[in-house]
Amino acid sequence: MERAIAHMDLDTFFVSCERLKNSELENQPVIIGGGDRGVVASCSYEARYFGVRSAMPIKMALRLCPEAKVIRGDMEHYSNMSHLVTEVIQEKVPILEKASIDEFYLDLSGMDKFFGCYQWTNEIADSVLKNTGLPISFALSTNKTVSKIGTGESKPTGRLEVKAQNIQPFLNPLSVKKIPMVGPETFQLFSRLGIKTIQTLSEMPVDVLQQLVGKNGSVLWKKANGIDATPVVPYSERKSISTEDTFAQDTIDINIIRSILSGMVEQLCYQLRQEKWLTSTVSVKIRYANFDTETRQCKIPYTSADHTLLKYVLELFKKVYSRRMRIRLIGVRFTGLVHGCHQMDLFEDTEELISLYQTMDKIKDRFGTLSVGRASGLLR
Repeated sequence: MERAIAHMDLDTFFVSCERLKNSELENQPVIIGGGDRGVVASCSYEARYFGVRSAMPIKMALRLCPEAKVIRGDMEHYSNMSHLVTEVIQEKVPILEKASIDEFYLDLSGMDKFFGCYQWTNEIADSVLKNTGLPISFALSTNKTVSKIGTGESKPTGRLEVKAQNIQPFLNPLSVKKIPMVGPETFQLFSRLGIKTIQTLSEMPVDVLQQLVGKNGSVLWKKANGIDATPVVPYSERKSISTEDTFAQDTIDINIIRSILSGMVEQLCYQLRQEKWLTSTVSVKIRYANFDTETRQCKIPYTSADHTLLKYVLELFKKVYSRRMRIRLIGVRFTGLVHGCHQMDLFEDTEELISLYQTMDKIKDRFGTLSVGRASGLLR
């Protein structure tokens, strides 16, 4: 049976959410991001026309497009809208993978026997627009790579089908940077070697590519040839990461406990960013000396930022620690995970703070997770 994989992507998601709240933003250049020292989290197509791009410093974006309306952003609202879109799609498909806050993969294999897969995907997109007011683009093909590239080529509000026999003619003329795995450094390397189109890449010997970019060479060759057997992984809110400590001696020292919580949050946030997760639910567990166990949790906007999550963890601890009794165990759990980039939620952050996170993560990558950390978490 030929696979049928659809990729759906909400068009300029943050901007679209803001336009639902304020219709005066329609057809206007809009930038979503922090203050003057922040970065662009998202921007409208009208702003992109002037060269504005995500992750660009706000000051530079405003020099390119002085007329742009800058909105700080409301991650809680965007998270709620993302959940709503997920519910709409999930009701209508057999297998759904939520790849990020605004991106989805649908496995519709076999559905063509009952209801043409393209027509089915088209009606899902209509349903998203009708029930949420948010525009969404999609592409349907035989695998994730081709459908994702197709969505990018069809935006905005595009609806594209790339059938098996049309995959190579569709991919061949496109730039190699359209392949999801090709980042800026790999693109520059390929450009210096004259490899500018997917067709050129697809015709190269696999062993040569492996010499150029290592073990990913064969994966890139397959993607350039429209080959991708990666499955659609069913979306589940039950995914989680957690950690807990059982004390050698029961303690009532709040300062020590807060320090341990800080270290836990830093450890888990590093893991989130390494695996490209964002969390939407935070839980704190305590076990008293008499073995009574209590847990408190809260829903939050998607994030993987230490300073944001630590605030919620400390607030939850204050609520859950209701007795003046020694504590035997403390734990933190992050659930409701979706794939996404740390920068997606940094509306309040500066370029310096983003750079700090990136630098600390690189140090941990090279020298180990305990090589650098917050002073507040040193007792961890």
